[in-house]
Amino acid sequence: MKASFLSLCLSVLLCVSASTQERYELRSGDPNGINKWYLGRQIAYVMSHQGIDWLERPEREKEENSSQLLRNMKIKPGMIVADIGAGSGYYTARISKKVGNGTVYAVDIEPEMINYLDQRIAREKLTNVKTILSTEQKVNLPANSIDLMLLVDVYHEFSFPYEMGRSMLEALKPGGLLYLVEFRAEDNNVPIKAVHKMSEKQAVKELKAAGFQFERNISNLPWQHCMVFKKS
Repeated sequence: MKASFLSLCLSVLLCVSASTQERYELRSGDPNGINKWYLGRQIAYVMSHQGIDWLERPEREKEENSSQLLRNMKIKPGMIVADIGAGSGYYTARISKKVGNGTVYAVDIEPEMINYLDQRIAREKLTNVKTILSTEQKVNLPANSIDLMLLVDVYHEFSFPYEMGRSMLEALKPGGLLYLVEFRAEDNNVPIKAVHKMSEKQAVKELKAAGFQFERNISNLPWQHCMVFKKS
């Protein structure tokens, strides 16, 4: 009985491993990206905690119109919002003030970022914020628990975009919305390295593959797409 069970487990693991290998292509490309491709797009290197100063740069509001992005989300008091790839908490802190008695989950893959976030939460007394250490393939959020998700310039760095997409879909409530914000690859005037940009077409292709429904692209930000996806 035990031998049969172990054989079954091994077969499942081998099938999962094979499907993962088929999903991604390993080859070189832009030196600012890793040698891994998904649906024709090269995945970028993850920004580490050493980029906190850039995330908190004074000119960010002017360059990205962060205030407008938050207005796009139509956050209401009592909502449960997840800031995926929260980094320094630039958006987490702003969302915290809008959800009131709701909750903000600040999700990041790097322990150093989580440590920085915890210090910021204590310093700014953000009592409605909880930090979550994610993995490369899971956001580690409860199923069907999130009203809104925000990803700002982070999705293109996911090493396992399909698996993360499925994990985010699971965490959203039915009808929940995901706001995907990425620098526009279609605009050569956006002063960002190519591998750190995404086109609307590419983003829609990838999120649809994970099971999301594309709603609209809100085109009122200076340099970025603000694409809205729904868990139908």
